[in-house]
Amino acid sequence: MYLGDSDFEVRAVDTSQPALSSDSGKPSPAPFRGLLGNAARFWEPRRVLYNLILGAVTLFWVVRTWPHFRPALTLATLLPLSVLALIANVCYSAAYFVDLPLEYSSPTASRKRFRWGLWLLGTLLAMVLTSYWILDEIYPDFH
Repeated sequence: MYLGDSDFEVRAVDTSQPALSSDSGKPSPAPFRGLLGNAARFWEPRRVLYNLILGAVTLFWVVRTWPHFRPALTLATLLPLSVLALIANVCYSAAYFVDLPLEYSSPTASRKRFRWGLWLLGTLLAMVLTSYWILDEIYPDFH
């Protein structure tokens, strides 16, 4: 049986609405995973730079005040320092709570500018908090 060209109909697929799963009628998780993947592609490579910047701030204060910090740098202080680094990375992950709702509502160009602004402001805040913690919380304790 020959089917001519007129027997086939081409339909455009509307991807603006979330796909419904066939078994429950609820939106499938695929669109959310796509948004999460898109956010991770932006935020995770910059996490390395964020950590390098905070490491540089810490190194700056340690080198700048080296004789003062010499007694503070022991093996026993490695665990608290690691916990502080972990807390800094948990705080970095808070950007996802702002970014994911933005994915639903804003155009790509403004979202990119907003993401860079959010990263810059968050990194500056982390630098200030790191400096504060070193100067106010750690520095006065060691003489």
